[in-house]
Amino acid sequence: MSDIYERSLIVHEQLRGKISVTPNMPVSTREDLSIAYTPGVARPCEVIAADPSRARSLTIKRNSVAVVTDGSAVLGLGNIGPLAALPVMEGKALLFKQFADIDAWPICLDSQDADEIVRAVQLIAPTFGGINLEDISAPRCFDIEERLQDLGIPVMHDDQHGTAIVLLAALLNAAKVIGKDVASMRIVINGAGAAGTAIARILRCVGQDPDVCIPAAEVIVCDSKGAIHRGRDGLSPQKQELLKYTNRSDTSGDLHHVLDGADVFIGVSRGNLIGPDDVKRMANDAVILAMANPVPEIMPDVAIGAGAAVVGTGRSDFPNQVNNVLAFPGIFRGALEANAPQITPKMKLAAAHALAAAVDRPTADRILPDPLDRTVAPRIAAAVSHAAQG
Repeated sequence: MSDIYERSLIVHEQLRGKISVTPNMPVSTREDLSIAYTPGVARPCEVIAADPSRARSLTIKRNSVAVVTDGSAVLGLGNIGPLAALPVMEGKALLFKQFADIDAWPICLDSQDADEIVRAVQLIAPTFGGINLEDISAPRCFDIEERLQDLGIPVMHDDQHGTAIVLLAALLNAAKVIGKDVASMRIVINGAGAAGTAIARILRCVGQDPDVCIPAAEVIVCDSKGAIHRGRDGLSPQKQELLKYTNRSDTSGDLHHVLDGADVFIGVSRGNLIGPDDVKRMANDAVILAMANPVPEIMPDVAIGAGAAVVGTGRSDFPNQVNNVLAFPGIFRGALEANAPQITPKMKLAAAHALAAAVDRPTADRILPDPLDRTVAPRIAAAVSHAAQG
């Protein structure tokens, strides 16, 4: 695995950037120049000035997404700043193009002030058809995303919703493998940041379409101090909000205690957090989705050896990789095609169900499609577009 890091460094140095701009028309003659630029370009400018909606048919706006970060929560590297975050944002833009033919631009902002980030996105929004917020730390990410929902174009923080959508798809198929109903499951999430909060919301289907929502019987969220329950002092507003739709039994105790009898463990926290004894105390045929990177909360062989029936991680070298690339290209493709002003809860649930359906016969080693499967994004796009228009 360490060799991958060095090879990646060499490739980045050779390429000096993973993306570039490719022209859609030649500029070989004076007529080409007159059409592409002055004087001919004045006419589409006049048309857009008279009818701003025409920008979608006359410019890059219809197929463009800004990948916006402040570099405050990059992968497992933490707050490394906007410049060091650029390789990740370039990679995200590359995946948008490869999987959904969307032109995406990395926008790394030199500020970690929520007001400045919101204002910066508002100012650049006219260029883009969508905004993908990326690697912005909690709790600011919640506030920033919420304040940008009135731009008239879809805005989504992928670390929250992309993760939650792929996770839900994995869980739906894992439930088929073990013969249990998600609606009867007791689920423990460890990690109350961006991803953990969004996962809890989608599992409780907060504010979402009851026709496609399958709420779990019980969802308990843990942080570094254990279960988030009503008797705990000093809970942040975000954690207090979690208690409106999680931990109805008001269970307290540390993670190891809370796992007793649980059907599912979802980890979005740190590596080597639980052991075989924890898995043995869970319900029969337990599902483990341990997504900490690069080291999961428990290694798959350890979890399976302790009795887990289905195990997924965030890594590509193990079965069942829970990878956001399975979701975000198709979600934005569908939103752009529908000219959706927002990515709604109904659209997110549609994406999750479409992703789950992309696996015809789920098995313990295959609850999600391969991240390189090019048929997934179009399926999700169709479902998201239909949900947006329905």
